[in-house]
Amino acid sequence: MNGGTGDTRGSGGSSGFGGLGGGSSSPTKTLRVLVVEDSITVLAHIREVLAAHPDIEVVGEAHDGATAVALCQRLRPDVVSMDMMLPGMNGQEATEAIMAHSPTPILIVSSSTNRGELLRTYEALAAGAVEVLEKPNAGQPEGEWERRYVTLLRLVARIRVITHVRARLGGGGGGGGGAGSAAAGATFAASRPAPLAPPPTPRRAVLALGASTGGPGALMKVLQALPAPAPLPVLIVMHINAVFSRGFAEWLDAQTPHRVRYAQGGERLRDLAGQVVLAPPDVHMIVRGGQIALVHTPPRHSCRPSVDELFESLAAENGPGVAAALLTGMGRDGAQGLLAIRRAGGATLAQDEASSMVYGMPREAAQLGAAERVLPLADIGPALLGLSGVAWGGAHT
Repeated sequence: MNGGTGDTRGSGGSSGFGGLGGGSSSPTKTLRVLVVEDSITVLAHIREVLAAHPDIEVVGEAHDGATAVALCQRLRPDVVSMDMMLPGMNGQEATEAIMAHSPTPILIVSSSTNRGELLRTYEALAAGAVEVLEKPNAGQPEGEWERRYVTLLRLVARIRVITHVRARLGGGGGGGGGAGSAAAGATFAASRPAPLAPPPTPRRAVLALGASTGGPGALMKVLQALPAPAPLPVLIVMHINAVFSRGFAEWLDAQTPHRVRYAQGGERLRDLAGQVVLAPPDVHMIVRGGQIALVHTPPRHSCRPSVDELFESLAAENGPGVAAALLTGMGRDGAQGLLAIRRAGGATLAQDEASSMVYGMPREAAQLGAAERVLPLADIGPALLGLSGVAWGGAHT
């Protein structure tokens, strides 16, 4: 998700997960939009905004989730603008149904002040929605939200989406990765012939993950495949706006067997075993002198926090003691850092194109030769287990 914190490219500052903030695309055909919104006031405003763009056509409107699902199947729009708080079937449930039966790029238009709506927003993102934008409010400069909304609609419509397994299987938070992840791990192991004399795997000091657009669902799947308690720290940079960061760690904690929280400056890395630590919004998280440091240096690739900042610091500090994976996301953040880790003797993975919502960051890593292996999302967690060089306690529940 992007915006003023997770991705400072957009002045809107109210969109969510990073990588979609860079400018607008030149329209080549009419953009067909299905608007799902139960607020008469917000719906009227959206109508007015879109009417000012001749290349955008509102092909349908829905005030509830069930109607939205039916219209999406019948009208086949290019993009859906989806409210979360809907009567009957809510926006999360509607998103899951759409992604299971008629996959369509979805932009969530959500409130960040309602905790329940915020948690449903994360569920919808994990079910395959592409981006999230905060609802318009009186405190924003005139025209800012409107420009941001239209830009995101155009960009989201360009994202390739597929039938989403989580949605097709009926969702389900923490249980979504158990048997599937185990099977994926078996497939992964069976697909690689064992060498006659395998070299010992170095004992790692830390696992590191980077993600952007599509990251909530990808991170959830990887963490579900890692049994708790983790015998070493897991550090994560996810492009996220401060507006939508509230509750994200709580949501990820609830979806996985791990304790997930935001980092605090000054924590010693060796004391963080068993914890999953996220970079807070609008600061870079790095490791320096064996401690977590939160720094306000300029954005990298228009992103703060930046995956490259974390990965490069780990390469310098821990070298062979790092195992890292770069997951789905737009842009190139993390690719150079992953290359630095590989050159320092660490283990490096990247998500493959078929399982990525946006094959930008991991593609850049693959093209640079930064990733030792490019794997489907389902194989990354099991691969990290094997690369960690330490025993993992407990079973995934």
